[in-house]
Amino acid sequence: MSAQPSPCMNPQQQQQQQPTEQEKVYQWINELAHPDTRETALLELSKKRETDLAPMLWNSFGTACALLQEIINIYPSIAPPTLTAHQSNRVCNALALLQCVASHPETRTAFLQAQIPLYLYPFLSTTSKTRPFEYLRLTSLGVIGALVKTDEQEVITFLLTTEIVPLCLTIMDSGSELSKTVATFIIQKILLDESGLSYICQTYERFSHVAITLGKMVIQLSKEPCARLLKHVVRCYLRLSDNTRARKALGQCLPDQLRDGTFTQCLQDDKSTKQWLQMLIKNLEPNSAQPPGADPRQIGMSPLGS
Repeated sequence: MSAQPSPCMNPQQQQQQQPTEQEKVYQWINELAHPDTRETALLELSKKRETDLAPMLWNSFGTACALLQEIINIYPSIAPPTLTAHQSNRVCNALALLQCVASHPETRTAFLQAQIPLYLYPFLSTTSKTRPFEYLRLTSLGVIGALVKTDEQEVITFLLTTEIVPLCLTIMDSGSELSKTVATFIIQKILLDESGLSYICQTYERFSHVAITLGKMVIQLSKEPCARLLKHVVRCYLRLSDNTRARKALGQCLPDQLRDGTFTQCLQDDKSTKQWLQMLIKNLEPNSAQPPGADPRQIGMSPLGS
């Protein structure tokens, strides 16, 4: 039977029969369990990421499995890279819901315990420059960014057991400007945590990978300035300088462009980044007496964490 309102009903009765927004959300969550209604439900729910949606998604029967199924279903399309715009949009709607779950304090711990971020790492490993892949990488980074934005120790502890650092460094090296910005933000948040700084500076190889990547970014930014991206790069450098041995190495490898005023115009309206850059240069002043060309390995950089 059709659910159309009777023409005999007055407008108030018809309005009362219409489902409320909350009822629509419940209906869409139920529809995620059915492949034939899932795509529309993903689209509608991705527009409704209000505060209470995350617990409803995580605690409803089969929803997490349905979202993971959406992710796994496109694995064959990333190698070889055949991902279409339609596939990308659909899985990104699923990722948007996972970001909602990752952001919520009631569901974040369970989200990590289920190791959901690992399902996104194949997307972060892709290198295709097409728009569907770029959108996929950026949305996946958004889920990780939502996690680190909480500044919670359990998030950093989890991420340090995974490959997120090298994945972000690769994107920082070759991604689009927006993807580079989010990936650098994630590295910045990891570095700002004590355990994250210790992890990065534990071995020369880890430190050098980060330092070399940041150095390449500075050179590129000197040619194509982006104040927002530069802000995160400078903050990463400043945080690295808090580690004694890393500070000694940075004295040898900090790009000249950060010292010679190259970014003065780019930062003229950004007081905080200018202050960070000044603090960085000041932190590195005691190392200016190091012999030119000294190998950082010879000044206590390996291992940094000892």
